Amino acid sequence: MPKIAYPLAAFVLCLILTPLVRALARKQGWLAAPSADRWHRKPTALFGGMAIFAGFAIPLALTSRFTSDLFLAPSTLGDHADATAGVVLLIGAGLMFAVGLVDDFLRIKPHTKLLGQILVASLMAFFGFRLEWVQSLTGDTLLTMLWIVGITNAMNLLDNMDGLCAGVGCVAALVLAMLLAGTFPAASLYALILAGAAAAFLVYNFRPASIFMGDCGSLAIGFSLAFLSVCYSRHGTAPQSLTGFVVPVLVLMVPIFDTSLVTIIRTLSGRKASVGGRDHTSHRLVLIGMSETRAVVFLYGITAVSGVSAVFVHRADALTSPAVIVPMGISLVLLFAYLAQIRVYPEKEFSALRGKTFTPVLMELTYKRQILLVLLDFLLISFSYYLSYRLRFSGPDFAAYFPVFLQSLPAVIACKYAAFFFMGVYRGIWGFLSVNDVWVYFKATLLGTLLSVVVVTYVYRFQDFSKGIFIIDWFLVTGFLMATRGSFRLFVDAMKKSALAGHRVILHGAGRGGEILLREILNNASLSIKPVGFVDDNPMKEGKRLQGFPILGTSKDLGRLADKMKLAGIIVTFTLPDEGRMEDLRRLCSDRGMFLKRFEVRMTDEDLP
Repeated sequence: MPKIAYPLAAFVLCLILTPLVRALARKQGWLAAPSADRWHRKPTALFGGMAIFAGFAIPLALTSRFTSDLFLAPSTLGDHADATAGVVLLIGAGLMFAVGLVDDFLRIKPHTKLLGQILVASLMAFFGFRLEWVQSLTGDTLLTMLWIVGITNAMNLLDNMDGLCAGVGCVAALVLAMLLAGTFPAASLYALILAGAAAAFLVYNFRPASIFMGDCGSLAIGFSLAFLSVCYSRHGTAPQSLTGFVVPVLVLMVPIFDTSLVTIIRTLSGRKASVGGRDHTSHRLVLIGMSETRAVVFLYGITAVSGVSAVFVHRADALTSPAVIVPMGISLVLLFAYLAQIRVYPEKEFSALRGKTFTPVLMELTYKRQILLVLLDFLLISFSYYLSYRLRFSGPDFAAYFPVFLQSLPAVIACKYAAFFFMGVYRGIWGFLSVNDVWVYFKATLLGTLLSVVVVTYVYRFQDFSKGIFIIDWFLVTGFLMATRGSFRLFVDAMKKSALAGHRVILHGAGRGGEILLREILNNASLSIKPVGFVDDNPMKEGKRLQGFPILGTSKDLGRLADKMKLAGIIVTFTLPDEGRMEDLRRLCSDRGMFLKRFEVRMTDEDLP
């Protein structure tokens, strides 16, 4: 039988079994009811994990080798463990499925479920599968168990929105299949089988989901991905190498990121990390304005990008890998900082730290944020200089020039920091970016580059240096600086728009007055106004956007828009409106029970004593 038949069989089996499980769940009343800590809005069938596991386990059993070597002592098993990887995966996934199924039915305590997961992870280590991240056998065994339990629970926590866990699991499994294809073909096939089952379940689980997988599904998927990543660490690279550590983390970055975000924020906010809630990455993305579908697809995209990065690191040498690892790290740190600021619960954020001796440091980092910017710029400056060498030289040339890069890096960092400080880069306000700020950044990076050239010329007589390096470096550091600062502005604007609440209104006039009013509405929540867009009598503006809000038509469309969008009122933003037009607006608002307001910008003289 061709190997592609097994993943196709997993897809077809899960595709057929899922509606059968759904019908059984509805008949037996196995439904997830909507609740305060859940995201769905109607009762939904449970136990879809039964179909996932059956679709995965049956083809896996058919392609696995059942031998007596499986029961040899770990000390004598050695490399023979690879021949029984399919059986070990089947046993482990089956046991983890059983733990999840018991939890779905009986709601066992978290520590009991954790104990079961640790026992399953111990069994995998017993069979000889380890990460091989450290030389110590004991330490590596403990790390392997921690990794398996951690990833299993991370995928379990990720099952918090329609299609999220199955979709991310499918993408991650496909990436692992690519990574293992050349070094461990059998495990690559197992990953494709898992991807086939997850993809089939996604047909019924993508929004709006008609069935949920439950813990029995998410734990089985999580364990399988963790086990396959251990297989990569055994075969995909040399033991104790950077690649062996970084690649599995990149492949499973989304569940790791989500678990870290939830655990840290809940702990610092005085909430139990083990208790469910609506504060996951997907939920926070919805709170900043994404739809549920867009939030899930966005996380699919991160998984795919992170997976492509893992493939690049797998194929690249140690000197080239930072070109991908550092940008991914910076992007995820920034995303963490953005999402952590979103208020999900009514209590004060980081309430568990209030009154502690290190509260002033926390306040400094949280509110002034300049320390964060300084640390971020350290990464940006170092990475830009490294990347300029990477782009300028390739192959053996880069290896030859790498000592020159290391020798001059401290001087370049010092020059850039001096220029940034002198030009006022750190005197800006977090979340604001204007044309003046862009000009400041441009001058600061140019001065930093010129200082670097002067210092390198004075100290090293410019020997073994290339002028092209500093030109490339200037373009890179300028782009990175403006991109990160611009992302702060975009995030703040998105936060303000997502927080808008109050009367739904349309702004009449998409000119300077409308822009000023919109900024005031975004920055003044006490107005209790939520604009849906603009109308303007200039037909050339229709279909365009002002500060992200659409221009929906002209004044002739106001009646239709008022009925369609259930508006509470209209706010006139243009200056000196003629009385005839105002009378039409008064009549329109009176007929529909809406209010009419006029916004004006004016200065008045105050009487002096």
